[in-house]
Amino acid sequence: MELIVSIAIGVMAGAGVWLVLRPRTFQVLIGLSLLSYAVNLFIFSVGSLSVDAEPIVRPGLPADLQHYTDPLPQSLVLTAIVIGFATTALFLVVLLALRGLSGGDHVDGREEGP
Repeated sequence: MELIVSIAIGVMAGAGVWLVLRPRTFQVLIGLSLLSYAVNLFIFSVGSLSVDAEPIVRPGLPADLQHYTDPLPQSLVLTAIVIGFATTALFLVVLLALRGLSGGDHVDGREEGP
C-alpha cells in the first residue's frame, strides 16, 4: 500500500512540475493543481495508512497506537482542498480576463512562431 501511494505521489508531483514549466497558463494551472494534490496525498499518508482502523482511540479499550490513524492530517488536507479549489477558481477568472485583454495565454506574453 505504501509503495503504491508513494509512486502515485511521485508521478503526480513529476507531472505537476513538468506542467508548471510549460509556456501556456492553463497548463501551469493544471500543474499547480497536480502539485497541490500530490502534497495533499503526502500529508494524508503521513497520518498513517491503516485499513479498517478507527481514527479515535476510545476510552476503555487498550490503546494500540500501532494501528492508530491520526485525524489531524485528514483535517489539514480537507482544509487544503477547499483553499486549493478557491485559488484555482480565482486563477481561472484571472486567466480568462488576461486572455481577453491580451489575446493569448502564454506565460511570458509572447506567441510561438509557426
